[in-house]
Amino acid sequence: MRTHLGPHVLSLRLAARLCPSVAVLAAILATSPLDTAIGQDAAATASTAQATGSVSAAAAAQSTQEKPASAEVSTKDGKEASASSVSESGTSVKATSEQTDSAAKQEDAAAKEATAASPKEPIEIEAELPPEPKATQVPENDSDYNLLGEFKGSVEVDGESSELGIQIRPIGNGLFEAVQYAGGLPGDGADTEQSVELIGKRFGDSVVLSGGPWVIYAGADACTVLNATGPVGKLERQMRSSPTMGSAPPEGATILFDGTNTDQFTVARMTSDGLLAEGADVLPMFQDFNMHVEFRLPYMPDSDGQKRGNSGCYLQSRYEVQVLDSFATLPVFNGCSALYRFKQPDLNMCLPPLQWQTYDIRFTAARWGADGTKLRNARITVWHNGIKTQDDVELPNKTGAGKQEEPTLLPIRFQNHSDPVRFRNIWIVDRGLLDMPEFPMPIAQQIETEEAAAE
Repeated sequence: MRTHLGPHVLSLRLAARLCPSVAVLAAILATSPLDTAIGQDAAATASTAQATGSVSAAAAAQSTQEKPASAEVSTKDGKEASASSVSESGTSVKATSEQTDSAAKQEDAAAKEATAASPKEPIEIEAELPPEPKATQVPENDSDYNLLGEFKGSVEVDGESSELGIQIRPIGNGLFEAVQYAGGLPGDGADTEQSVELIGKRFGDSVVLSGGPWVIYAGADACTVLNATGPVGKLERQMRSSPTMGSAPPEGATILFDGTNTDQFTVARMTSDGLLAEGADVLPMFQDFNMHVEFRLPYMPDSDGQKRGNSGCYLQSRYEVQVLDSFATLPVFNGCSALYRFKQPDLNMCLPPLQWQTYDIRFTAARWGADGTKLRNARITVWHNGIKTQDDVELPNKTGAGKQEEPTLLPIRFQNHSDPVRFRNIWIVDRGLLDMPEFPMPIAQQIETEEAAAE
């Protein structure tokens, strides 16, 4: 049977007779993955071209360098490639190609094994921290916020002068609550037995408060006190700060958080401005300790009760010292510095939201026998903004939602109650390792002690 060749091969054969240089192209086609008939015909064409004087081996080599390896034709000792060598090279090049592919596959496999065996470097991605909630920032154009705070001064009635303090807080929609104290402010001369709760409404830039023996017109900087005869006194705005604010850790203390990292926590999140967010669990565990904590409550005027700036310090995950915006209220069962669901504070020392406050906590853990029976209850003392609000209180059991009591240590936790409470400058003294006879130490006294030691 006669094999029919494609028109391109017939044209190639004719061209080879007319132009010897086409022999090279014929040789290349002979090694191409076309059908057998095309390869045989190309070889015959190359033989004819050689008989009439084919190209030199150098020309052939130059031409083949421009082609893929599977189509290369090699020469020996500088001699011209014959038609038979071109034909035989098809098998040779194919074998070489298969060897090359096999070697490449082996190299790929070896590279993959090396990559798998070598440890992978962690890829560090700098995630952009989310912006802080509005409740953590001083609001703009908020007339109610401008009236939030503490005021203190003197009033004179019937020739007698007395000190008067008042705390005012907004509760949304231009409405206000306040507590008036005879003698001054809580922790600063107030007679808590002579306190009066007031209510008020804002008109323009001031709020009118009533409910006591007089009316109080409160502005951003001062309050005017009036009775039926006219003005009887003026109260100036107060900006108080805890005497232990900024207290430095003593030598040997464990610094839990200083704004640089969260290495001392198993779970924690640091904000973009270097504060510790609510919902943090401390890594080291402690039995008997003294702890200093600074915290800031969010401004949430439209919320109330347990939904207003709620968090907590869970000691050993069992006993909670409540954190809550209970500013300008009488001491409440679950207010700030309360032992949650167990004991209200002796005095409400809560400062206004967005103002930094302190807890200084002395804790002594429960003691247990080898058989698991409790021998002695835990005890706790709390100073809120430098004033003692819980005095060596015995804890017969866990408080609130704390973990069950047992003779094992559990971590300290800063509760996440979905409100953006912020913490800073947290340090702790393990009393089993370090003796600290004076605690808490006011920052002014701390500076004096350091200066005396330096002399």
